[in-house]
Amino acid sequence: MAEDGGHLFPVRVYWEDTDAAGIVYYANYLKFAERARSDLLRCFGIGQAELKRDEDIVFVVRRCEVDYLKPARLDDDLEVWTQIIALHGASLSADQDVRRAGENLARLKIRLACLDGRGKPARVPAAVKAVIQPQLTASMRAR
Repeated sequence: MAEDGGHLFPVRVYWEDTDAAGIVYYANYLKFAERARSDLLRCFGIGQAELKRDEDIVFVVRRCEVDYLKPARLDDDLEVWTQIIALHGASLSADQDVRRAGENLARLKIRLACLDGRGKPARVPAAVKAVIQPQLTASMRAR
């Protein structure tokens, strides 16, 4: 975890990530952010495959806002900063920044919904809340 309560995830830009103009294709920022969120959950000890198997619960993106500020290019070393900012009954909210050398390239606001095996809204499991809540409190203090 970063000092500000966020999580940093490194990303290298490869040829496959770029478009004909030589910059990162806009949808790939969403892939980078997804990987970072999955890694954050893993750091909390929450494996998504285990969550599905044991609790029959999955997290899906319900809402995503992206501000593209500057382009990333081939071979750039990026980092995705992720911070959970709110925990709700059946969802959680996160802010994410894609950065290059500390400079923000894209800002994302994400709302993840918790769904059961039938695709219906479900409460965030107590075990998940128990590991996220202390980090949420710490990150709010760092703001």
